[in-house]
Amino acid sequence: MMGRAMNTLCIDIGGTGLKALVVGDDGKADTERARVDTPQPATPKAVIGELLKLAQAQGQFDRVSVGFPGVVRKGVTLTAHNLDPHWVGFDLASTLSKALGKPVRVCNDADVQGYAVVKGRGVELVITLGTGLGSALFLRGVLVPNLELGHHPFRKRKTYEECLGKKAMDKAGKKKWNKTLRKAIDAMEKCFNYDNLYIGGGNAKKIQGKLPPNVKIVSNVAGLIGGGFLWRSESRGKAKADAGKRPVWGR
Repeated sequence: MMGRAMNTLCIDIGGTGLKALVVGDDGKADTERARVDTPQPATPKAVIGELLKLAQAQGQFDRVSVGFPGVVRKGVTLTAHNLDPHWVGFDLASTLSKALGKPVRVCNDADVQGYAVVKGRGVELVITLGTGLGSALFLRGVLVPNLELGHHPFRKRKTYEECLGKKAMDKAGKKKWNKTLRKAIDAMEKCFNYDNLYIGGGNAKKIQGKLPPNVKIVSNVAGLIGGGFLWRSESRGKAKADAGKRPVWGR
């Protein structure tokens, strides 16, 4: 006997925006995506206050998935370069679960997006272009956790994030930013020898010109839809059959 369908409230925490929608067992959105600006300063208390408002507006849900812009282990946020220092060592999963009265799982935001877009074939790299630069690496559909490529050295003593984040784009302009992105794509391919690269995030829409055939721009909504994969082992039907293919780390 199959259990009832379980709806997941999927939340994406970003340096400039907080987003939420409810996803069904079939991996499709059941509500409209809602967005509010990230409060400044982006302390845990201020951000969670806004998340509770977003959750209430989304209606009924059974559980919660959160994509967070930093390293996450067992629901605890260990880094938060584009938020507030008080996030370091903060137990987001337990705090949000207590506030909402629902079970909560937390994962790096780029990892969450990757769960929604990778095909499970070969080496697949995911990067997200937004306030910062997120990254996720998958081998045959299995996540390699806590890559944090954005904070690795890239060029001229600057990191990938310092060269391709929102501040860099605003300073350099879209044309120069796009040239830098092409150089980054070339460097990433030489480093990871990936089969496919997926580019998401709010600034992916600023990409101009033709990309290599194994590089694909993906919808920013994937950063929310992927939250459903954090609960695949408890889902039913095909989702349950797929549960072992994409183990969840850092939840």
